[in-house]
Parts: sequence; C-alpha cells; structure tokens
Amino acid sequence: SYSNHNPTDERKLLLNKREINKLIGKMQRDGFTIVPTKMYFKKGKAKIVYLGIGSNLGVRSENIEKAKFHLKENNIKFISISKYYETPSWPNPNYPKYLNIILKIISYHDPLSLLNICKKIEISLGRKKSKKNSPRICDIDIIDFHGMKLNIKSKLNLPHKRMHKRNFVLLPLFEIEKNWKHPSKKLDIKTLISLLPVDDITSIKQI
Repeated sequence: SYSNHNPTDERKLLLNKREINKLIGKMQRDGFTIVPTKMYFKKGKAKIVYLGIGSNLGVRSENIEKAKFHLKENNIKFISISKYYETPSWPNPNYPKYLNIILKIISYHDPLSLLNICKKIEISLGRKKSKKNSPRICDIDIIDFHGMKLNIKSKLNLPHKRMHKRNFVLLPLFEIEKNWKHPSKKLDIKTLISLLPVDDITSIKQI
C-alpha cells in the first residue's frame, strides 16, 4: 500500500532505470540488437538452454567430461545429455575427428555471463587462441538460450547462427529434444535435419 511508500527506494529505482536506459542506448549505438523481455535477465530466473561441447585434441571424451564437471560447478543443472557423436573435422577433414555432445540445461545466468563461464572453462582446459576452425581441446557453444533472439556483434548470436547447418548439433539435439523448433527460422528440427546434405547424414557416427 502507499502507506509503506519509501521515497528513498523510489529514487534508487529511478536511478537504476536511468542507468539501464543509458546502457541500452549505448548498446544500440554500438550496433547491438536489444530484445525487450521481462524474464531473461531477471535475477534467479531459471532458463532452459542448449549447449554444444566438442573436442578433437587429446582424449576427447575426457575433455568433454571435464567441461561438464566445470559447468556444474557454476550452478548449471543438467536436464538431458546426448550420446557422443563423431564427425570429420570441418572444413579440413585432415584434422582429427571431432567428438560432440548436446546438453539441455537449466541456467540462472544471463546470456553473456553464461558465455563468459564457457570461455573460462575452455581456457582452464587448455584451449589457446588459434586460427578459425583449427583443432581444439574444448569448444563450448550456446546453441539456444530459452528461445531468445540476440545479436551482439563479434560476441554472441542467439540462436547460434550456424547451428541449423551442423549435423553434430542437429542430430544430438534431436536425440534429446525431438520437438525443438528454431527460434528464428520457425522450422522444426526434423525439417532442419532433412535439409542437411546426404554426406552430412552419412558421415556422422553415434559413439
């Protein structure tokens, strides 16, 4: 009720709103796409997220399991985990084969915080800066963040901008979420799989 109204609290709220509006304005000037929402960034609100983990250096399965362990350390809860899927390295098939999985998780982090967690885990497992598409010990990608559409240039695209073309994402994702639909393209996962080249279907192997 208004009898409990506190002018100090109101001033704090207005200040917070001003700071938030300044931040949104700066992000828009820098070319970021802002998606209005009430729930994605609400502190403590659980979000359903799909992560992809891959490795093609060292003991690949151990690298993936270590990544899963560190994700759990960061208050990330697992709902479903796909089997391992092995694929030739792309675009250079002469590199070691990749092992990949997809996780369905519950996260209490906002997208950028989750991205930072993933990058720190990659580094902790030994990943170093290298040329694009070169072999790597561990790669953790955010595939779909609660159906959110977000584009922060050179930082984060949601959903993952190439996931609909990747057999090592679509096949394990279909294993754990057969009714998944692409948030932007509005195509279900069965349709996306059917659009893959034949070689992409025949070259992937469940381990």
